[in-house]
Amino acid sequence: MDPETANGTVSETVTLRRLEVSDVDDFMVWAGDERVAKFCTWEPCTNKDQALDFIKSRVITHPWLRAICLEGRPIGTILMTRDSGGGDACRAEIGYHVAWQHWGKGIATAAVKMAVKEVFAEWGPQLERVEGLVDAENVGSQRVLEKAGFCREGLLRKYFVLKGRTCDMVMFSILATDVLPC
Repeated sequence: MDPETANGTVSETVTLRRLEVSDVDDFMVWAGDERVAKFCTWEPCTNKDQALDFIKSRVITHPWLRAICLEGRPIGTILMTRDSGGGDACRAEIGYHVAWQHWGKGIATAAVKMAVKEVFAEWGPQLERVEGLVDAENVGSQRVLEKAGFCREGLLRKYFVLKGRTCDMVMFSILATDVLPC
């Protein structure tokens, strides 16, 4: 079944849940794919032991990281990282990864909408802003955030070094006071 209907909405059930060690085989589908890892700070996992180590050391220990599931099966991850203190406690940064087979189907957009609603409710009024920094070359990810109701704030030139390449990044945000999309 194609998860996108004629009007561009997801017709299969997208849910978020904690990623478990038992999800390693599904995790390998996207975490081992160079297309998915291209704009990520991590390199693709090349074997199951490496994936298990990654899940145990970086996924399970993350304070807010969820599996993006389609009909209950993990096809990606989404995370929110919040500043641990100081003047940035009012904001969190979003990141997401989806298996390439599911790109362009509205699944990432649905997951972003769900995650934003969840963290604004969970983290309370002190969280005022969720922001996303996207490589300027990653047009698909920019479109995900736009469709999820994020505002494009601007281009940060030569902002980040990723895998030896200095990248321009596009800043997006959504505020707790914005009308959150359905």
